[in-house]
Amino acid sequence: MKIALTGAGGKLGQAILPMALAESHQVVAIDRRLPELPEGVAGHNVEMSDYEGLVSAFSGCDALIHMAAIPSPRGLLDHQVHANNVVGSYNAMRAAVDAGISRICQGSSVNAIGLAYAKERRFDYFPVDELHPPYFDEGYSLSKWICEQQAESLTRRFPDLQIASLRFHWVVADRAEAMAAQTLTSEKGRIELWGYVLAPDAARACLLALTTSFTGHEVFYIVADDTTLDSPTAEAAAAYYPDVAWRNGPEERAAFFSNAKSRRILGWAPIEY
Repeated sequence: MKIALTGAGGKLGQAILPMALAESHQVVAIDRRLPELPEGVAGHNVEMSDYEGLVSAFSGCDALIHMAAIPSPRGLLDHQVHANNVVGSYNAMRAAVDAGISRICQGSSVNAIGLAYAKERRFDYFPVDELHPPYFDEGYSLSKWICEQQAESLTRRFPDLQIASLRFHWVVADRAEAMAAQTLTSEKGRIELWGYVLAPDAARACLLALTTSFTGHEVFYIVADDTTLDSPTAEAAAAYYPDVAWRNGPEERAAFFSNAKSRRILGWAPIEY
């Protein structure tokens, strides 16, 4: 498969690229500032606002992994983040259609329901799954939700199009990095539900989203099965979210998010590294 990869210079893009090559895919790397690329990998310096440039860069590709977006709103204005992510996502996916691509994976976020950057967090139940309603109140989370709706719209318009929106948690190189920042009493842990995902696992989910067949647009949580805590999940839930009911569990150190849909449809699950 020949894969167009936007955001090839980003943290996740640089995990996807070598994995795709190792699985014998061809990759066309696209970014406004490209990293040094492996021999034989074509690169294009293209802004997501350059629609015709995207169509040209995608020419001849079979699939698109769209990772070019603002990964965090910190230090930026809401309207800047919103405009960048929403317009970039639409341009990339719509340009892919014009280039003849029928399989797309776009990076979404656990924040699509409102999480790390919300003024207040609201959860109807645990573990959070793809049916949980959104309660966002700021531009970044709103942008991620709209990007998913854009994918839904495009698959209605083009019935042969398949799009996966992957709701990644905090992408880290190893669990120790996440554990250090998300302790039981840290604000970061509490507001992000002590979640993370390892970069290789996130990269593998992107490739599975392209090589697994399903119909239309689907949203998937891509989160580690455990938390960053060595203590039982039930203790953290009782201390900070005592009024939120669990639909099942929690098991000893189970995550506050469900990967059941990703397992069922994509065959994805975190791996011990």
